[in-house]
Amino acid sequence: MDFGFTPEQQAFRQEIRDFLAKEIPPDWCGRHFTWINEEEWRQARAFDRKLAARGWLTLAWPKEYGGQGRSHIEQLIFLEEMGYHHAPNGGGWSHGPVFVGPTIMHYGSLEQKRRFLPPISRGEEIWCQGFSEPDAGSDLASLQTRAVRDGDEYVLSGEKHFVGQGHRSEWCIVAARTDPHAPKHRGLSMFLLHMRTPGVTVNPMHTLPRYGAQWQILLDNARVPASHLVGEENRGFYQMMSTMDFERNRIDHAAETARVIDDLAAYAGTRGLSANAVLRHKLAEMAVEARVAILLNYRIAWQLNAGKIPNYEASIAKLVTERARQRAAALGMEVLGLHSQLAIGDSRSPDGGKLSDLYLAMVSVTIVGGTSEIQRNVIAQRGLGLPRG
Repeated sequence: MDFGFTPEQQAFRQEIRDFLAKEIPPDWCGRHFTWINEEEWRQARAFDRKLAARGWLTLAWPKEYGGQGRSHIEQLIFLEEMGYHHAPNGGGWSHGPVFVGPTIMHYGSLEQKRRFLPPISRGEEIWCQGFSEPDAGSDLASLQTRAVRDGDEYVLSGEKHFVGQGHRSEWCIVAARTDPHAPKHRGLSMFLLHMRTPGVTVNPMHTLPRYGAQWQILLDNARVPASHLVGEENRGFYQMMSTMDFERNRIDHAAETARVIDDLAAYAGTRGLSANAVLRHKLAEMAVEARVAILLNYRIAWQLNAGKIPNYEASIAKLVTERARQRAAALGMEVLGLHSQLAIGDSRSPDGGKLSDLYLAMVSVTIVGGTSEIQRNVIAQRGLGLPRG
Protein backbone atom coordinates (compact mmCIF):
# COMPACT_ATOMS: atom_id res chain seq x y z
CA MET A 1 0.00 0.00 0.00
CA ASP A 2 1.30 3.46 -0.91
CA PHE A 3 0.97 5.90 1.97
CA GLY A 4 2.52 8.75 0.02
CA PHE A 5 0.99 11.58 -1.98
CA THR A 6 1.12 11.84 -5.75
CA PRO A 7 3.50 14.37 -7.37
CA GLU A 8 0.46 16.49 -8.27
CA GLN A 9 -0.74 16.49 -4.66
CA GLN A 10 2.73 17.35 -3.39
CA ALA A 11 2.88 20.24 -5.86
CA PHE A 12 -0.50 21.46 -4.61
CA ARG A 13 0.76 21.34 -1.01
CA GLN A 14 3.75 23.46 -2.00
CA GLU A 15 1.45 25.91 -3.78
CA ILE A 16 -0.54 26.34 -0.57
CA ARG A 17 2.62 26.82 1.49
CA ASP A 18 3.90 29.47 -0.91
CA PHE A 19 0.54 31.25 -0.72
CA LEU A 20 0.51 31.17 3.09
CA ALA A 21 4.08 32.45 3.33
CA LYS A 22 3.01 35.46 1.27
CA GLU A 23 -0.54 36.12 2.46
CA ILE A 24 -0.70 35.46 6.22
CA PRO A 25 -0.41 38.93 7.78
CA PRO A 26 2.91 39.35 9.61
CA ASP A 27 1.08 40.54 12.72
CA TRP A 28 -1.47 37.69 12.71
CA CYS A 29 -2.06 36.45 16.27
CA GLY A 30 -2.65 32.80 15.38
CA ARG A 31 -5.70 32.63 17.61
CA HIS A 32 -8.55 30.15 16.96
CA PHE A 33 -11.33 31.81 14.98
CA THR A 34 -13.98 31.56 17.71
CA TRP A 35 -11.85 33.71 20.03
CA ILE A 36 -10.66 36.45 17.70
CA ASN A 37 -11.57 40.08 18.34
CA GLU A 38 -13.12 42.47 15.84
CA GLU A 39 -9.87 43.66 14.25
CA GLU A 40 -8.62 40.08 13.96
CA TRP A 41 -12.00 39.13 12.50
CA ARG A 42 -11.59 41.72 9.74
CA GLN A 43 -8.12 40.33 8.97
CA ALA A 44 -9.47 36.80 8.88
CA ARG A 45 -12.39 37.68 6.61
CA ALA A 46 -10.02 39.40 4.18
CA PHE A 47 -7.93 36.23 4.16
CA ASP A 48 -11.07 34.13 3.55
CA ARG A 49 -11.82 36.19 0.46
CA LYS A 50 -8.36 35.46 -0.94
CA LEU A 51 -8.92 31.74 -0.40
CA ALA A 52 -12.34 31.95 -2.04
CA ALA A 53 -10.87 33.73 -5.06
CA ARG A 54 -8.68 30.67 -5.61
CA GLY A 55 -11.59 28.28 -5.11
CA TRP A 56 -9.91 26.68 -2.11
CA LEU A 57 -12.76 26.89 0.40
CA THR A 58 -14.68 24.03 -1.21
CA LEU A 59 -12.12 22.13 -3.24
CA ALA A 60 -13.94 18.78 -3.21
CA TRP A 61 -17.43 20.14 -3.85
CA PRO A 62 -19.09 19.58 -7.24
CA LYS A 63 -18.50 22.41 -9.68
CA GLU A 64 -22.22 23.14 -10.00
CA TYR A 65 -22.25 24.23 -6.35
CA GLY A 66 -19.16 26.41 -6.56
CA GLY A 67 -16.55 23.75 -5.83
CA GLN A 68 -13.65 22.61 -7.96
CA GLY A 69 -14.61 18.96 -8.19
CA ARG A 70 -11.23 17.95 -6.82
CA SER A 71 -10.52 15.06 -4.49
CA HIS A 72 -11.10 14.96 -0.75
CA ILE A 73 -7.39 14.24 -0.42
CA GLU A 74 -6.62 17.66 -1.89
CA GLN A 75 -9.12 19.25 0.46
CA LEU A 76 -7.41 17.44 3.33
CA ILE A 77 -4.03 18.81 2.21
CA PHE A 78 -5.49 22.31 2.19
CA LEU A 79 -6.96 21.99 5.70
CA GLU A 80 -3.79 20.37 7.02
CA GLU A 81 -1.67 23.29 5.84
CA MET A 82 -4.18 25.81 7.21
CA GLY A 83 -3.97 24.18 10.64
CA TYR A 84 -0.20 23.74 10.68
CA HIS A 85 0.43 27.39 9.76
CA HIS A 86 -2.23 28.81 12.15
CA ALA A 87 -3.86 30.47 9.16
CA PRO A 88 -6.50 33.16 9.76
CA ASN A 89 -10.04 31.82 9.71
CA GLY A 90 -13.04 34.09 9.53
CA GLY A 91 -15.37 31.12 9.35
CA GLY A 92 -14.87 30.78 5.61
CA TRP A 93 -13.04 27.46 5.75
CA SER A 94 -14.70 25.92 8.80
CA HIS A 95 -18.42 25.48 9.59
CA GLY A 96 -19.96 26.16 6.17
CA PRO A 97 -17.59 24.14 3.96
CA VAL A 98 -16.77 21.40 6.49
CA PHE A 99 -20.17 20.26 7.76
CA VAL A 100 -23.08 22.56 6.87
CA GLY A 101 -22.51 22.36 3.13
CA PRO A 102 -22.01 18.56 3.06
CA THR A 103 -25.19 18.15 5.12
CA ILE A 104 -27.19 20.24 2.64
CA MET A 105 -25.62 18.30 -0.23
CA HIS A 106 -26.69 14.96 1.25
CA TYR A 107 -30.14 15.87 2.62
CA GLY A 108 -31.19 19.24 1.24
CA SER A 109 -33.61 19.96 -1.58
CA LEU A 110 -32.43 21.09 -5.00
CA GLU A 111 -33.65 24.58 -4.16
CA GLN A 112 -31.61 24.60 -0.93
CA LYS A 113 -28.49 23.41 -2.72
CA ARG A 114 -28.79 26.14 -5.34
CA ARG A 115 -29.49 28.84 -2.76
CA PHE A 116 -27.01 28.02 0.03
CA LEU A 117 -24.04 26.15 -1.41
CA PRO A 118 -22.60 28.76 -3.84
CA PRO A 119 -22.41 31.55 -1.20
CA ILE A 120 -20.62 29.14 1.17
CA SER A 121 -18.12 28.29 -1.56
CA ARG A 122 -17.46 32.00 -2.09
CA GLY A 123 -17.03 32.66 1.62
CA GLU A 124 -19.89 35.16 1.57
CA GLU A 125 -22.18 33.68 4.23
CA ILE A 126 -20.95 32.47 7.61
CA TRP A 127 -22.73 29.66 9.42
CA CYS A 128 -23.07 28.51 13.00
CA GLN A 129 -24.58 25.38 14.51
CA GLY A 130 -27.58 25.39 16.86
CA PHE A 131 -27.68 21.92 18.38
CA SER A 132 -26.72 21.96 22.09
CA GLU A 133 -29.15 23.16 24.76
CA PRO A 134 -28.98 23.65 28.56
CA ASP A 135 -30.27 20.11 29.18
CA ALA A 136 -29.16 18.48 25.93
CA GLY A 137 -25.47 18.71 25.21
CA SER A 138 -24.07 15.27 24.55
CA ASP A 139 -27.57 13.73 24.51
CA LEU A 140 -28.90 15.52 21.44
CA ALA A 141 -31.93 13.24 21.31
CA SER A 142 -33.23 15.12 24.36
CA LEU A 143 -33.52 18.49 22.58
CA GLN A 144 -36.49 20.55 23.75
CA THR A 145 -36.54 23.44 21.28
CA ARG A 146 -39.93 23.21 19.55
CA ALA A 147 -40.81 23.71 15.90
CA VAL A 148 -44.55 23.87 15.22
CA ARG A 149 -45.88 23.86 11.66
CA ASP A 150 -48.07 26.88 10.84
CA GLY A 151 -49.05 26.89 7.19
CA ASP A 152 -45.96 27.44 5.06
CA GLU A 153 -43.78 28.15 8.10
CA TYR A 154 -42.42 26.54 11.23
CA VAL A 155 -42.48 28.50 14.50
CA LEU A 156 -39.36 27.84 16.58
CA SER A 157 -39.13 28.42 20.33
CA GLY A 158 -36.31 27.40 22.64
CA GLU A 159 -32.71 28.01 23.63
CA LYS A 160 -29.35 26.99 22.17
CA HIS A 161 -26.07 27.11 24.05
CA PHE A 162 -22.35 27.18 23.21
CA VAL A 163 -22.77 28.42 19.66
CA GLY A 164 -19.41 29.36 18.19
CA GLN A 165 -19.53 32.61 16.18
CA GLY A 166 -23.24 32.96 16.84
CA HIS A 167 -22.93 36.75 16.84
CA ARG A 168 -21.15 36.93 13.49
CA SER A 169 -23.05 34.31 11.51
CA GLU A 170 -25.71 35.05 8.91
CA TRP A 171 -27.19 31.55 9.08
CA CYS A 172 -27.59 28.73 11.58
CA ILE A 173 -28.28 25.05 11.01
CA VAL A 174 -30.61 24.36 13.92
CA ALA A 175 -32.32 21.26 15.32
CA ALA A 176 -35.77 21.32 16.91
CA ARG A 177 -38.48 18.93 18.03
CA THR A 178 -41.34 18.67 15.54
CA ASP A 179 -43.16 15.71 17.14
CA PRO A 180 -43.22 15.81 20.96
CA HIS A 181 -45.10 12.50 21.12
CA ALA A 182 -42.64 10.42 19.08
CA PRO A 183 -39.70 8.55 20.67
CA LYS A 184 -37.06 11.16 21.35
CA HIS A 185 -34.77 10.03 18.51
CA ARG A 186 -37.59 10.18 15.98
CA GLY A 187 -39.28 13.52 16.58
CA LEU A 188 -36.50 15.95 15.61
CA SER A 189 -36.00 17.98 12.43
CA MET A 190 -33.30 20.27 11.07
CA PHE A 191 -33.79 23.78 9.72
CA LEU A 192 -31.80 26.53 8.02
CA LEU A 193 -32.41 29.65 10.11
CA HIS A 194 -31.46 33.19 9.15
CA MET A 195 -29.93 34.86 12.20
CA ARG A 196 -31.71 38.16 11.55
CA THR A 197 -35.13 36.52 11.76
CA PRO A 198 -37.50 38.31 14.19
CA GLY A 199 -37.57 36.39 17.45
CA VAL A 200 -33.85 35.41 17.31
CA THR A 201 -31.72 36.91 20.08
CA VAL A 202 -27.98 36.25 20.48
CA ASN A 203 -26.28 36.73 23.86
CA PRO A 204 -22.65 36.12 24.91
CA MET A 205 -21.75 33.21 27.18
CA HIS A 206 -18.55 34.11 29.02
CA THR A 207 -16.58 30.88 29.09
CA LEU A 208 -13.02 30.36 30.33
CA PRO A 209 -11.16 32.11 27.49
CA ARG A 210 -11.86 35.76 28.16
CA TYR A 211 -12.76 36.58 24.57
CA GLY A 212 -16.49 35.76 24.72
CA ALA A 213 -16.07 32.68 22.56
CA GLN A 214 -19.46 31.04 22.90
CA TRP A 215 -22.95 32.38 22.37
CA GLN A 216 -26.51 31.70 23.44
CA ILE A 217 -29.34 31.80 20.88
CA LEU A 218 -32.86 32.47 22.17
CA LEU A 219 -35.72 31.57 19.84
CA ASP A 220 -39.00 33.29 20.65
CA ASN A 221 -41.59 32.30 18.03
CA ALA A 222 -39.03 32.69 15.25
CA ARG A 223 -40.64 31.82 11.92
CA VAL A 224 -38.76 29.69 9.40
CA PRO A 225 -40.10 28.96 5.90
CA ALA A 226 -41.13 25.34 5.47
CA SER A 227 -38.82 25.29 2.45
CA HIS A 228 -35.92 25.58 4.91
CA LEU A 229 -36.67 22.21 6.49
CA VAL A 230 -33.66 19.99 5.74
CA GLY A 231 -34.64 16.57 4.45
CA GLU A 232 -37.57 14.71 5.91
CA GLU A 233 -39.53 15.95 8.92
CA ASN A 234 -38.81 13.98 12.12
CA ARG A 235 -35.64 12.45 10.65
CA GLY A 236 -33.41 15.22 11.96
CA PHE A 237 -31.59 13.17 14.59
CA TYR A 238 -30.14 10.83 11.99
CA GLN A 239 -29.17 13.77 9.79
CA MET A 240 -27.52 15.44 12.79
CA MET A 241 -25.38 12.36 13.29
CA SER A 242 -24.06 12.75 9.75
CA THR A 243 -23.43 16.46 10.38
CA MET A 244 -21.46 15.57 13.50
CA ASP A 245 -19.46 12.97 11.58
CA PHE A 246 -18.49 15.63 9.04
CA GLU A 247 -17.59 18.02 11.88
CA ARG A 248 -15.37 15.45 13.58
CA ASN A 249 -12.86 15.55 10.72
CA ARG A 250 -10.10 17.27 12.71
CA ILE A 251 -7.15 17.28 10.31
CA ASP A 252 -6.52 21.01 10.88
CA HIS A 253 -6.50 20.40 14.64
CA ALA A 254 -4.13 17.45 14.29
CA ALA A 255 -1.80 19.52 12.10
CA GLU A 256 -1.95 22.39 14.61
CA THR A 257 -0.84 19.93 17.31
CA ALA A 258 2.11 18.82 15.18
CA ARG A 259 3.10 22.48 14.77
CA VAL A 260 2.92 23.08 18.52
CA ILE A 261 5.32 20.18 19.11
CA ASP A 262 7.66 21.33 16.32
CA ASP A 263 7.74 24.84 17.84
CA LEU A 264 8.38 23.46 21.33
CA ALA A 265 11.23 21.31 20.05
CA ALA A 266 12.78 24.33 18.32
CA TYR A 267 12.39 26.41 21.49
CA ALA A 268 13.97 23.69 23.61
CA GLY A 269 16.90 23.54 21.21
CA THR A 270 17.58 27.29 21.37
CA ARG A 271 17.35 27.35 25.17
CA GLY A 272 19.55 24.32 25.81
CA LEU A 273 16.61 22.32 27.15
CA SER A 274 17.10 19.49 24.67
CA ALA A 275 19.87 18.12 26.87
CA ASN A 276 17.12 17.00 29.25
CA ALA A 277 16.43 13.36 28.34
CA VAL A 278 13.02 13.36 30.01
CA LEU A 279 11.90 16.37 27.96
CA ARG A 280 13.24 14.83 24.74
CA HIS A 281 11.22 11.70 25.39
CA LYS A 282 8.07 13.72 26.12
CA LEU A 283 8.47 15.71 22.92
CA ALA A 284 9.09 12.55 20.93
CA GLU A 285 6.03 10.88 22.44
CA MET A 286 3.85 13.86 21.57
CA ALA A 287 5.28 14.03 18.04
CA VAL A 288 4.24 10.40 17.52
CA GLU A 289 0.79 11.07 19.01
CA ALA A 290 0.27 14.05 16.69
CA ARG A 291 1.32 11.94 13.71
CA VAL A 292 -1.13 9.20 14.65
CA ALA A 293 -3.90 11.81 14.84
CA ILE A 294 -2.96 13.08 11.37
CA LEU A 295 -3.05 9.56 9.91
CA LEU A 296 -6.46 8.84 11.46
CA ASN A 297 -7.79 11.98 9.80
CA TYR A 298 -6.21 10.87 6.51
CA ARG A 299 -8.38 7.78 6.82
CA ILE A 300 -11.51 9.95 6.96
CA ALA A 301 -10.46 11.79 3.80
CA TRP A 302 -9.95 8.43 2.08
CA GLN A 303 -13.49 7.37 3.07
CA LEU A 304 -14.99 10.62 1.81
CA ASN A 305 -13.06 10.17 -1.42
CA ALA A 306 -14.69 6.74 -1.75
CA GLY A 307 -18.16 8.28 -1.37
CA LYS A 308 -18.65 7.11 2.22
CA ILE A 309 -19.74 9.02 5.32
CA PRO A 310 -17.29 8.27 8.14
CA ASN A 311 -18.97 7.14 11.33
CA TYR A 312 -17.09 5.52 14.20
CA GLU A 313 -13.88 6.32 12.30
CA ALA A 314 -14.64 10.03 12.78
CA SER A 315 -15.15 9.43 16.50
CA ILE A 316 -11.78 7.67 16.75
CA ALA A 317 -10.06 10.56 14.99
CA LYS A 318 -11.75 13.18 17.17
CA LEU A 319 -10.99 11.31 20.38
CA VAL A 320 -7.29 10.92 19.57
CA THR A 321 -6.88 14.38 18.03
CA GLU A 322 -8.44 16.39 20.85
CA ARG A 323 -6.62 14.41 23.52
CA ALA A 324 -3.36 15.09 21.68
CA ARG A 325 -4.15 18.82 21.54
CA GLN A 326 -4.74 18.96 25.29
CA ARG A 327 -1.56 17.03 26.02
CA ALA A 328 0.51 19.17 23.66
CA ALA A 329 -0.77 22.40 25.24
CA ALA A 330 -0.04 21.05 28.74
CA LEU A 331 3.48 20.05 27.70
CA GLY A 332 3.99 23.52 26.26
CA MET A 333 3.05 25.09 29.58
CA GLU A 334 5.63 22.86 31.24
CA VAL A 335 8.39 23.70 28.74
CA LEU A 336 7.84 27.47 28.80
CA GLY A 337 7.42 27.56 32.57
CA LEU A 338 6.10 30.80 34.03
CA HIS A 339 6.41 32.51 30.62
CA SER A 340 3.60 30.26 29.40
CA GLN A 341 1.10 32.27 31.44
CA LEU A 342 1.67 35.48 29.47
CA ALA A 343 -1.26 36.45 27.26
CA ILE A 344 -1.38 37.13 23.53
CA GLY A 345 0.30 40.43 22.72
CA ASP A 346 2.64 40.39 25.72
CA SER A 347 6.13 41.19 24.43
CA ARG A 348 7.73 39.20 27.24
CA SER A 349 6.22 35.96 25.97
CA PRO A 350 8.63 33.83 23.89
CA ASP A 351 5.79 32.80 21.55
CA GLY A 352 3.70 35.95 21.62
CA GLY A 353 1.24 34.43 24.10
CA LYS A 354 -0.10 31.81 21.68
CA LEU A 355 0.45 28.96 24.11
CA SER A 356 -1.54 30.42 26.98
CA ASP A 357 -4.36 31.13 24.53
CA LEU A 358 -4.20 27.56 23.24
CA TYR A 359 -4.11 26.07 26.74
CA LEU A 360 -7.27 27.93 27.78
CA ALA A 361 -9.04 26.93 24.57
CA MET A 362 -8.15 23.27 25.10
CA VAL A 363 -10.33 23.00 28.21
CA SER A 364 -13.43 22.58 26.04
CA VAL A 365 -12.17 20.53 23.08
CA THR A 366 -13.07 17.17 24.58
CA ILE A 367 -16.61 18.50 25.12
CA VAL A 368 -17.55 20.43 21.96
CA GLY A 369 -18.65 18.40 18.97
CA GLY A 370 -19.53 15.48 21.23
CA THR A 371 -17.80 14.63 24.50
CA SER A 372 -15.06 12.03 24.67
CA GLU A 373 -17.48 9.77 26.53
CA ILE A 374 -19.91 9.96 23.61
CA GLN A 375 -17.10 9.20 21.15
CA ARG A 376 -16.20 6.08 23.13
CA ASN A 377 -19.83 4.97 23.06
CA VAL A 378 -19.97 5.43 19.28
CA ILE A 379 -16.74 3.48 18.84
CA ALA A 380 -17.94 0.68 21.12
CA GLN A 381 -21.42 0.33 19.63
CA ARG A 382 -20.95 1.16 15.95
CA GLY A 383 -17.33 0.18 15.56
CA LEU A 384 -16.99 -2.87 17.80
CA GLY A 385 -20.66 -3.94 17.83
CA LEU A 386 -20.88 -3.95 21.61
CA PRO A 387 -24.31 -3.75 23.28
CA ARG A 388 -25.54 -0.66 25.10
CA GLY A 389 -24.50 -0.67 28.73
